[in-house]
Amino acid sequence: MKRNAMQQLINWKNDSGRKPLLLQGARQVGKTWLMRTFGEEYFAKVAYLSMDQNPRLQAVFNQDFNIERIIEALSIESQTPINKDTLIIFDEIQEIPLALQALKYFQEQRPDLHILAAGSLLGVALHSGISFPVGKIQLMNISPLNFMEFLDATGNEALSLLIRNADFEMIKVFRDKFILLLKQYYYLGGMPEVIKSYLDDRDYLKARKVQKDLVQLYEYDFSKHTTGITSERLRLVYRSIPTQLGKENKKFIFGHLRSGARSKDYEDAIQWLEDCGLVIRVPRVSKPGIPLAGYADPTAFKLYLNDVGLLSAMCDLDAKTLLEGSHIFEEFKGSLTEQYVLTQLVSELGLRPFYYSAERSTGEIDFLVQLSGDIIPIEVKAAENLRAKSLAAYAEKFNPSIAIRTSLSDYRQEDWLVNIPLYAISSLAYIAQQNQFEG
Repeated sequence: MKRNAMQQLINWKNDSGRKPLLLQGARQVGKTWLMRTFGEEYFAKVAYLSMDQNPRLQAVFNQDFNIERIIEALSIESQTPINKDTLIIFDEIQEIPLALQALKYFQEQRPDLHILAAGSLLGVALHSGISFPVGKIQLMNISPLNFMEFLDATGNEALSLLIRNADFEMIKVFRDKFILLLKQYYYLGGMPEVIKSYLDDRDYLKARKVQKDLVQLYEYDFSKHTTGITSERLRLVYRSIPTQLGKENKKFIFGHLRSGARSKDYEDAIQWLEDCGLVIRVPRVSKPGIPLAGYADPTAFKLYLNDVGLLSAMCDLDAKTLLEGSHIFEEFKGSLTEQYVLTQLVSELGLRPFYYSAERSTGEIDFLVQLSGDIIPIEVKAAENLRAKSLAAYAEKFNPSIAIRTSLSDYRQEDWLVNIPLYAISSLAYIAQQNQFEG
């Protein structure tokens, strides 16, 4: 599969000032495949080292931080000569905390080496007292495939190129094709194993089983890596997300977890799920100021999954909805559509979304993002619903230079309001740049 992250890895390889690179992301998003494929295609040799249940490597790092000694041991363990033409891969590095700490000494003493590291619970480990080599490493997040990558993976590179080029006239020509593929993406999502299953067998039920197995695997991690009480709270929070998003007001309500539930009892569970990449928290702001993070209310937020396909699986969305017009986009009060837009903003565009609601008001803007020096409000509409009352009220109050409504309708610009088709939401960056240029 073609992944956008591959180009980032190539840029890292060619950067003379590079540091060891840590890949973060949930289990099964494709970190190991990405690292190994990158090594096979761009390096003469690959020294792959899994730190999961590896007592020999544990002993190597327990001894000291003599980097030359460690390199020799790694060469023996991987049966690969290690030099500047070798890619060194540390997989599941959180299993040996001293290996993570050793990256500091690799960077200081052997900056000529190329070192990639990853771990499915790396984010959790970095918040658990492990000595983090601040300033000595680089970080990169790996997400499930976004819609653009899904188009490439399913043999629709020409369609993804239309979106990348913001060619809205041609996008309109192939509207029906885009909508069909978007329906498939809502159902399948972007987990690599799920997409591979579908491409191999063209069987939605088999793909759904892979999704259900992934959800069970995540819940197994709750029990494996936490105590009994914490794992129970993790499970309650994780399983509640479809219900929380299915409400008219999608703000996360602790009382919906169980009677008498309090935020202080579940905050650690939510942070754990965030740290391991399974959920995305979208905080509320009551004022669209720069930076948005400075105006966030930590007590009010929405909680989404990391993948729209997993949300459809947890909601038991039937494959028949793929055949029922635009019904899939409106399912669960549009929560699938919001989930889809959020993950595209995060994965494809690298943005950190917030949502807006005023004090003592029912008006709400689904997402606010900071882009090209502007705060851009985004209202998400399922199907072809073009009413945007909340967005109009927001524009009257704050007078944004541009506002976005995304729906199944075609691209159109109406003064300050731009409608972007849902399947072309990644063209937002281009539109924001054009608006800034014209302004």
